[in-house]
Amino acid sequence: MPKIELRTKINAPKQIVFDLARSIDLHKISTQQTNEEAIDGVTSGLIELYESVTWKAKHFGVYQRLTSKITEFESPNYFVDEMMQGAFKNFKHEHHFIEANGVTEMIDVFEYESPFGCIGRLADTIFLKKYMTNLLLKRNETIVTFAESDRWQEIIPTAR
Repeated sequence: MPKIELRTKINAPKQIVFDLARSIDLHKISTQQTNEEAIDGVTSGLIELYESVTWKAKHFGVYQRLTSKITEFESPNYFVDEMMQGAFKNFKHEHHFIEANGVTEMIDVFEYESPFGCIGRLADTIFLKKYMTNLLLKRNETIVTFAESDRWQEIIPTAR
């Protein structure tokens, strides 16, 4: 099962980074290249424990639907979203947040299993793991951009 681990340092308070990471609205901004839209469940704002969202997005020229649910949640330190329905056989995305000296380290641990057995594993090796890594890097870049400026207030309007 492929595993992607990313560490991103962000010059912003942990709570702001945590909230941006679970923001449906920020996710939409970070995935504009795939025309991603939330079509069911929580479709805007901040997703919470046991809530789900269904995304419609275009990947590899095909529109797909994916439903994920927040299965673990400890604000502002940790949350997990897991696929309930979608193109993968399964996936689990852990989000960890550690703050030290005003810098938040956001740690992503993304594990997934492709469908179609040997063909799916071959796709992982040839292109899928790189594709998924790039999607996560783009998302994290967007979080950094918003968190390290006043733009986070566009997404999280309440005062911190």
